[in-house]
Amino acid sequence: MVCEKDPLVQKITDLYDQISTLDSLKPSKDVNMLFTQLVLTCMPPTHIDVTKLCKKVQQMRSKLIRLCGEAEGLLETHFSTILASYDNPLHHLNIFPYYTNYLKLSQLEFNILTKHCSNVPNEVAFVGSGPLPLTSIVLASFHLKTTSFHNYDIDPSAKSKALRLVSSDPDLSRRMFFHTTDIMDVTNGLKEYDVVFLAALVGMDKDEKVRVVEHLAKYMNPGAVLMLRSAHGARGFLYPVVDPCDLRGFQVLSIFHPTDEVINSVIIARKFPMPKHCSAEHPVGPMKLPNKCFDFDMLNPLLNHVNLMEELDIEDQLS
Repeated sequence: MVCEKDPLVQKITDLYDQISTLDSLKPSKDVNMLFTQLVLTCMPPTHIDVTKLCKKVQQMRSKLIRLCGEAEGLLETHFSTILASYDNPLHHLNIFPYYTNYLKLSQLEFNILTKHCSNVPNEVAFVGSGPLPLTSIVLASFHLKTTSFHNYDIDPSAKSKALRLVSSDPDLSRRMFFHTTDIMDVTNGLKEYDVVFLAALVGMDKDEKVRVVEHLAKYMNPGAVLMLRSAHGARGFLYPVVDPCDLRGFQVLSIFHPTDEVINSVIIARKFPMPKHCSAEHPVGPMKLPNKCFDFDMLNPLLNHVNLMEELDIEDQLS
């Protein structure tokens, strides 16, 4: 059990105390400084397992993740507005301070996807795309150049801001679509997508995340791929952690934990084929052995899969 006396937790708690007293989380000198300190504090490898925090620290972590989510949304809104002032916004994406991180994360996710999918996806959905949908833009521009991207966000202003970024581009304006819709209200439409990306901040706590995943498992096509963003170690103070055991209805293929400035871990999973005795109303649960998350035989072909950025070996996960 990790409690508030841990030096790293003390430092993160101190930063949380400062962040939580700010008048606004909009980009400013103080906001930028505190969140930069927080990210640098949480980045290095650590012994901390955020699933084993004492109750007081866990409550602080939940509040901190929500503050991070709010600040991230305000940062993206700020830069999306600036970018929209250019004639060709996509030519100036590098003004966003974390653009390089998105390039690296998108490259990582594309590499993972191509190792587990033999065909280029025709239709991709990104859930929680926000006002600055950089993942969709980068993937569509550099990696999946014939794929259509459907971006979902519940905020109408996010849709309008994102649309302004691609409307002047003759290619992306034809392949990027934006929907102001709660993904929990999308049912049979999910069957259109070969791949669904779930943003890290969709489902801010475990119960919310599980509800979203269960909905996707109910309506995605069997064989379709789900790409999720998670966090590992102290990075779990910045983003929600996805427990692979909670991916009911999906076969987990690989879990990647970057060790550089890319903060998010990446999980790739495939929707199970629907057994004859099951239906969309009663999706199949995960294949389990006693006290284990996954079936050994099901995952055995994947155990030799290697990633240069540090992959969590499924075999280690099971031991």
